[in-house]
Amino acid sequence: MAKAQITTPQGVTVKIDGTPTEITALVRDLTLKAARPSGRQRGKAKPSRVLLVDLIASLVDGGFFKKPRDLGSIKATLEEMGHHYPVTTLSPTMLRLVRRHSLRRIRAEKRWAYVR
Repeated sequence: MAKAQITTPQGVTVKIDGTPTEITALVRDLTLKAARPSGRQRGKAKPSRVLLVDLIASLVDGGFFKKPRDLGSIKATLEEMGHHYPVTTLSPTMLRLVRRHSLRRIRAEKRWAYVR
């Protein structure tokens, strides 16, 4: 019976008792598995996606809503920041923030305006 001790690059030590053929086969299997990349590679993490709610929350924190603002001015401000959203996407998001009591909605000249 032959004996072998193998230490992997990760620091794991394996002691093997068996015939020389069994040890050779096991070492071959271990080296092939070590050479193959695992299912998921670790690398740079993708930057997380910026959510519209977070962008509007940053506007709230920056004092943008101290004055009543309509959807057009909110859209224009987001475009200046480099984020282009249609008004049809902004409207439900703003209504959701009103329902959460993050913003208030008032009627101004036949349009809704949002204020802190």
